[in-house]
Amino acid sequence: MKTSLIGALAATLLAGTGALAGAAPAQATAPAPAVTVNYAGTVALSDCSGSVVRMPNSVSSDPALVLTNGHCLETGMPDPGQVIVDQPSSRSFTLLSASGGRLGTLRASKVVYSTMTDTDVTLYQLNTSYAAIQQRYGISPLTVSPDHPVAGDAIKVVSGYWKTTYSCSIDGFVYQLDEGSWTWKDSVRYTSTCNTIGGTSGSPVIDTATGLLVAVNNTGNENGETCTVDNPCEVDENGNVTVHQGTNYAEETYLLTACFAPGNKLDLTLPGCVLPTP
Repeated sequence: MKTSLIGALAATLLAGTGALAGAAPAQATAPAPAVTVNYAGTVALSDCSGSVVRMPNSVSSDPALVLTNGHCLETGMPDPGQVIVDQPSSRSFTLLSASGGRLGTLRASKVVYSTMTDTDVTLYQLNTSYAAIQQRYGISPLTVSPDHPVAGDAIKVVSGYWKTTYSCSIDGFVYQLDEGSWTWKDSVRYTSTCNTIGGTSGSPVIDTATGLLVAVNNTGNENGETCTVDNPCEVDENGNVTVHQGTNYAEETYLLTACFAPGNKLDLTLPGCVLPTP
């Protein structure tokens, strides 16, 4: 788990040459430009990273949400099988500017949802709206993608705690990731350049083609141990266990979008919502 150890826009235009003399050059389709990814919308916690997020159906007047890991919950890591909803909280978050500078402090009103079962997420509701954050700080939330991420897609992991960004691709997906007593399903495996460290827990994982949040950074195998804390192991459909020392992982977030009704209201009974329930 990646809690603290100590506390561009660019496009390439392609053009072809006409086949006949005097013909206008054939214009090839330009690839979509990459989205500029920076620290805007990210937050720093006391020992983790996070981000201000919106669901696809959120509106500016809704109470804002902050996403981080389940294991970053201030009251301690949820037990296997434990799901926490609507728990009062006054946790504070340092909101960052695009360049990583400190803009101000946001404060939670409650824990909307937290678990380390099947996934590793905590969602806080703030005591302010997206519109108020935009008006005061000029910061918009990150949008959670409603779609499953895609292997091979380029991503950035943006840590508000360290003010560091890691760039890599999605290497693939893990049927089951076991760490200590916890089990996570369909986890994202990074390629090697996302060598995240302690304090990056809860960092948003952003698809650089769309700018959408597709996962939340949560762990990596540090010492080559098998299935121990800070040393997750991969388990396939047949129960085969493999260990990849130095490999880091994230938990998908598209599942969250099916569980929020208008008004940013959590509803675990909605059709399509498969998050663990209390």
